[in-house]
Amino acid sequence: MPRTPLAPLAPNAWLRWDVVRRVLPRERSQVLEIGCGRGGFGTRLAALHDYTGVEPDPGSCAVAVARVQAVEPAAEVLLTTVEDLDPARTFDVVCAFEVIEHLADDVAALEHWVGRVRPGGLVLLSTPAWAARYGPWDEMAGHYRRYDPAELRALLERVGLRDVQVRLFGAPLGYALEAVRNRVVRRNGGTADGTVAQRAAGSGRVLQPSTSWVGAATAAGTLPFRLLQRALPGHGTGLVAWGRRPREETM
Repeated sequence: MPRTPLAPLAPNAWLRWDVVRRVLPRERSQVLEIGCGRGGFGTRLAALHDYTGVEPDPGSCAVAVARVQAVEPAAEVLLTTVEDLDPARTFDVVCAFEVIEHLADDVAALEHWVGRVRPGGLVLLSTPAWAARYGPWDEMAGHYRRYDPAELRALLERVGLRDVQVRLFGAPLGYALEAVRNRVVRRNGGTADGTVAQRAAGSGRVLQPSTSWVGAATAAGTLPFRLLQRALPGHGTGLVAWGRRPREETM
């Protein structure tokens, strides 16, 4: 049978995935993705692991269901939040890509995410980098904040994760992409309509490729930049961070 194509990714998502895929476990694992959006990463995770995705936005969730289950029919994509999952459900890996910046209480969210990962398991997330770079796109997308690397590391350690690592990504292409996004927002009058939650839900649908040929062109066009960013680990507009829940926790 022909292989089902994976969902297309936007340019910045390709830069992010290049880091994320090298952090994920090599062995097949039970993976939860929080805020899976339209399934761009979900299709890739489901092809490699036992996958569950949760997404509270109905439009995005419907797209994710179709895309992810076309790749792996046994995968789950649920129209819900992580807080509403069965409290007994835990996972080897808990992921949240471009989610934490949308949450008013990032500490409480991370504490809950850590509670969903099994002892020894991995928490893996991404978020925009550098508080000083907060701009029109962040406002329009419903971001509460951006993170400096040291701040994000301290946050993960604060909620009890160990072996925490933080990696910048996106240089040099990410700077150009961010400038374009900010310019588009300014040109449209700095539109930041709706609540933070509404803007956050809408941001996952903006500037996303919807056809396979656009996705293929984006994949090919970003390849040199994905390789180049590996030589520039201290630079970029985005952060990927990860840490492990201790196997033995003292009370």
